[in-house]
Amino acid sequence: MKKLSALAVAGVLAACSGESPENTKSMSETVEAAPAAQTAALTYPPTRKDDVIDTYFGTEIADPYRWLEDDRSPETEAWVKTQNKVTFSYLDQIPYRDALKQRLEALWNYEKVGSPFKEGDYTYFYRNDGLQNQYVVWRKKGDGEAEVFLDPNTFSEDGTTSLATLEFSKDGSIAAYAVSEGGSDWRKIYIINAETKEVLEAPLVDVKFSGISWKGNEGFYYSSYDKPEGSELSAKTDQHKLYYHKLGQPQAEDALVFGGSEAQKRRYVSGTVTEDDRYLVISGATSTSGNDLFIVDLTKSDAPLVPVLTDFDSDTYVIDNQGSKLFLVTDRNAPNKKIVTVDAANPVPENWQDFIPETENVLTASTGGGYFFAEYMVDALSKVYQYDYNGKQVREIALPGPGSVSAPDGKREDKTLYYTFTNYKTPSTIFAFDVEEGKSSVYRESGAKFDPAGYESKQVFYTSRDGTRVPMLITYKKGLKLNGKNPTILYGYGGFNISLTPSFSIPNAVWLELGGVYAVPNLRGGGEYGKRWHDAGTKLQKQNVFDDFIAAGEYLIEQRYTSRDYLAIRGGSNGGLLVGAVMTQRPDLVKVALPAVGVMDMLRYHTFTAGAGWAYDYGTAEQSQEMFEYLKGYSPVHNVKAGVNYPATLVTTADHDDRVVPAHSFKFAAELQAKQSGAVPTLIRIETNAGHGAGTPVSKSIEQYADIFGFTLYNMGISELPQG
Repeated sequence: MKKLSALAVAGVLAACSGESPENTKSMSETVEAAPAAQTAALTYPPTRKDDVIDTYFGTEIADPYRWLEDDRSPETEAWVKTQNKVTFSYLDQIPYRDALKQRLEALWNYEKVGSPFKEGDYTYFYRNDGLQNQYVVWRKKGDGEAEVFLDPNTFSEDGTTSLATLEFSKDGSIAAYAVSEGGSDWRKIYIINAETKEVLEAPLVDVKFSGISWKGNEGFYYSSYDKPEGSELSAKTDQHKLYYHKLGQPQAEDALVFGGSEAQKRRYVSGTVTEDDRYLVISGATSTSGNDLFIVDLTKSDAPLVPVLTDFDSDTYVIDNQGSKLFLVTDRNAPNKKIVTVDAANPVPENWQDFIPETENVLTASTGGGYFFAEYMVDALSKVYQYDYNGKQVREIALPGPGSVSAPDGKREDKTLYYTFTNYKTPSTIFAFDVEEGKSSVYRESGAKFDPAGYESKQVFYTSRDGTRVPMLITYKKGLKLNGKNPTILYGYGGFNISLTPSFSIPNAVWLELGGVYAVPNLRGGGEYGKRWHDAGTKLQKQNVFDDFIAAGEYLIEQRYTSRDYLAIRGGSNGGLLVGAVMTQRPDLVKVALPAVGVMDMLRYHTFTAGAGWAYDYGTAEQSQEMFEYLKGYSPVHNVKAGVNYPATLVTTADHDDRVVPAHSFKFAAELQAKQSGAVPTLIRIETNAGHGAGTPVSKSIEQYADIFGFTLYNMGISELPQG
């Protein structure tokens, strides 16, 4: 699982190639009045309205598009088809749409290889030839020839079935891997002989939000929900269960380890075996923030469940152990996180001892080669330190410059670890790190034909509405004229303690190459400055996130990077909510809005799939009248008003998104189309046989970004793309 997520940073997000930026005309020099075809009023498909009314604390709330929540009804499927027909008819008229697609394909098309990792007698790595829809797992033994181990491109004809997780038994002789079909969060787990690739038994089915953690070579732990009634893509799932699968036995006989009783009811449960096979660590959570924690001594038969934490007041996990000595990463009484130690015999917080104390910067920790590695975010940029198992700092690891790293990690016996370095203008480079010498060397440079010397990435600090100082990284081609005419994408997230650290991507590189500006503020609600920064953007303080984003747009306009006519806002998931809230609160601020897979109905989000787990960040409409009023006050679906000129809007979602169900986007688009006053388009692009984003085939990603960039530039009045 860790190997695959690391690949996403090193490969898909960090891949780009292209021409040198010199000798190209900027987009601001190709601006002209918007073509007549784009300002003509569109005829949208009719969307039926029903008399559905909910009552919250005596207040009636109409929900006329409730029927769109039935994602598999024939009427909803027909609505999707007619909406896509209108959307793609509009996109077809953009004169440079195909040129954008071709440019994206050209820049995407180079070999990408992830960091190597050893399992048994083999060294494995992920590789993509260039435009393969999914990364392929390769391996080699010693100095032998590399061979394909798993090729997810063969899992389905259209490339929409992806490899989600791959984990090996302790000696590397058996592999278990999970696949996602059509982008869904539901998985199947296949078990194969790693040497022969022979399938050993029937796949496990109906697995969701799960890792795979092996106990020796005997079996592994995994998590899932009971299959819900109704649509598996939208029905509520709220009791997660941890199982143990012993190799060779039917899935129906798998042992239920945790989560089966009312007392153990958790929305999220995970089970992880320590590297020495001594302890099973069980983490449970009712929301996306805060967990309880238990351990089981696997060396003893019928060992009891030993509590480490019995409340949900912190995010805490076991990172390693030495015998009975546990090492835990926690933000309990340490908003920026620290590492503590405790004996497994009595691991309650009262017995914790600081190992790596909290600092003023947020900690992310990893282990490998017999050392700890502490990565700190300093204004969203990385610094990495190496520690021994006595808590002594060995050294700071020298990095190539300001940017993001994936901290070194690996097995205890590894003497060479790998990490990646990247930022918004630097293609990801893999470094090999000698844990004893402390020296880094380039293991693999990116094959991207993109010269960062032609671009600048500048960190600025601006002031939000309440006086809070917020950092933002602005990236652009050198020589940019501050004339207010530069097409700019302002990207944000601001939630769930997630930090937006600088990383390179192919689509952003295309945008920069064309002369666009790409700006990313580190909004409250994220994790860039620890738990306090996160909490400052949750529940009754969620408006801080929107204010921070609005202030970022105002800063870009005031400093003449762009102007209202050339500013687009973009975000996905919680970031889609951000865009929806900001465009309804400040429709005058931006020209184009690009909300992707957004949480748009804040009164009902918790009734779908695992949405109730987001209540730590959002609160729910049922918990109090104050919370209901607050949510209603910014919920995008409930704040579209008739007679308002909203920005040109391209809502994007997918029909198999079971994380943020597409009904959110369906209802928001219907409201916009019914109430938009101006002639600019309010369209929805619904990807079929795709999900929330993970595992999206390269071909679909290229098509989607060509449409997003084309829509954005066309509605900014860009008449032609600059030529190299």
